[in-house]
Amino acid sequence: MTVTPPNGAGARPGGTPTPPDAAPDTDISPLIPGSSSPHSVTAKLPSHIEGWQLPAGWSWGAEGVLAENRHYQEVVDALGRSLSLVTVPDPAHPMWLGAEARALAHRAHSSIPTAYDWWPGGPQSRRGPAYVRRWISGESVAGRIRRVGPDDLGTSLQLLRSTGLALAYLHTTGTAHGGVCGESIWLTPTGQLWLLAWEWALPRNLIPAGLTPFPGRLPRAPEWPDDEWLPTPESDQWQLAATAFASLTGEYPPADVPPLPLVRPDCPQAVARVLNRALERDPEKRYHSVAAMLRELERAVGGGGRSSLYISGSMPAIRPLGDAEEERLRWATGEDYEVIARLGSGTFGSVWRVRDLTLEREVALKMLHPQVANDEIAVRRFRREAQLAAQLAHPAIVPIYDWDSNGGVSWYTMELAENGSLTDLVKRSGPRVVEQIASHVDQVLDGLAAAHAIGIVHRDLKPENILIDRHRRWRIADFGVAKITGEELLSSTTGTPEFAAPEQLLGEGQGSPVDCFGLAAIVTYLLSGEPPFGVGDGRAILGRELSGDVDLSGYPEAIAEWLQRGLAPVAEQRFADAAEMRDAWRRAVDLTLAPESRPPWWRRWWSGEEGAAEGDED
Repeated sequence: MTVTPPNGAGARPGGTPTPPDAAPDTDISPLIPGSSSPHSVTAKLPSHIEGWQLPAGWSWGAEGVLAENRHYQEVVDALGRSLSLVTVPDPAHPMWLGAEARALAHRAHSSIPTAYDWWPGGPQSRRGPAYVRRWISGESVAGRIRRVGPDDLGTSLQLLRSTGLALAYLHTTGTAHGGVCGESIWLTPTGQLWLLAWEWALPRNLIPAGLTPFPGRLPRAPEWPDDEWLPTPESDQWQLAATAFASLTGEYPPADVPPLPLVRPDCPQAVARVLNRALERDPEKRYHSVAAMLRELERAVGGGGRSSLYISGSMPAIRPLGDAEEERLRWATGEDYEVIARLGSGTFGSVWRVRDLTLEREVALKMLHPQVANDEIAVRRFRREAQLAAQLAHPAIVPIYDWDSNGGVSWYTMELAENGSLTDLVKRSGPRVVEQIASHVDQVLDGLAAAHAIGIVHRDLKPENILIDRHRRWRIADFGVAKITGEELLSSTTGTPEFAAPEQLLGEGQGSPVDCFGLAAIVTYLLSGEPPFGVGDGRAILGRELSGDVDLSGYPEAIAEWLQRGLAPVAEQRFADAAEMRDAWRRAVDLTLAPESRPPWWRRWWSGEEGAAEGDED
């Protein structure tokens, strides 16, 4: 799904959302595949907040998530950032919510969402009680297991380390979490882990009597008496190990924990020993702290560098043959970057999530594959890609930070799009509606118009190349096959067949209309979940494109007309460039949506529209 809000967290589960069970299973070690999600997606504002008045310049987002004791509603602030408004449906719980907000406001850890603001509410207030934090996209570890089964070893160990570090940080304050499980640990599309469910990490006297985390879904520490919830740092350690066990096997451990290598043969004995000790029934036999467990785990996987444990699939002791490309990148970037995880790979290069150690921020790094790095023409075009994108300083284009090379490895760094691509969005959440995408498409078209204005044609627009940043803004990436007007390039086919214009598939001359075709195809994909001319053989797709074989009957009339023109088989019949296409999109949206559903004036101002009318807020 798309999300971010969160259960004790803030996010929406992957796949089709399922409401909580009416009568949850009370087995202390439930099978994750057989359980349902405790989060359900809400399409409308719930009754307890529907009459609230947001601050000036803010607006309601399209999504919300209802958990067992919290509701997370997307809101968009005056800077265009998607945030999570955390509220309590039960009118008896405001004090509990306030205690949670105050505690989170003082947390400072990369896996813990910080509370930005508190709205106390009251008789004279038109909003609150509520607090605001970042909106988290992704799915829970339990939701991921239900969707795809047990995880790879690298991801499971990343879960163990990232969550363990957050717990070690929490335990230094004398506080236990108590709700560590597959439902409270969330994984974003770029591999970052978040520990949520912070309403439980409070003194017991602040939590309403009789409530406990995730009934029927929480792995219960063996030292807890029946029907009691007694969180301690020792039980947090056990729950963390139980969740890692579930990540590796698909279920929480039974009372008699089996030898892990028997159920997961690729798990090294040293790692199994760490988990087995953390899963001891007697708390005295576990590690004296989560930090001690993590130190032992670091030794178990082999001290292969500062990030040997953190990276999915990169532990030398676990994968002796290693990833040659990753090893090459680590060697080339030296002490400048910490390699965290591979994000994707294409024909000529791969993209990695890395930490810039100088500026202490995470960025995306794109490098050429080793097999093409020795080709001078390929390296020159790769550098040209970075230069073209760097010329385009626009909010809807991914910013380029740096280009460098070392020892035959060439790379450039850019902003990390934490919420993945439009492909990820549709896979998580399914097809969108016009209201949900209107302002985003407007912004992308405005960024594309900036490129066309200086003669740059992207030529490879597809859902994978429109990325979503942490504030849910859509941004154009990958100018690898871009063309500058007047530039002589070898005649060849370009683009991805499902989203490429006919002249691209035929290897003919290509100008701004090819980008207009690609953008129209992307919008069709967003609204329907499928490319407009199908998938598969490029020749069959080309035939359908040339014959105009696309069904637009299910779309609003103005949107269908806009798509029809954008997908026209002849370039001259399409929009001349993105600026004309953007203006036509705005007219189509105005004809399609009710005034209250149209993109607010500030979003158009943010995307660069000139002459935004004053007083357009309504």
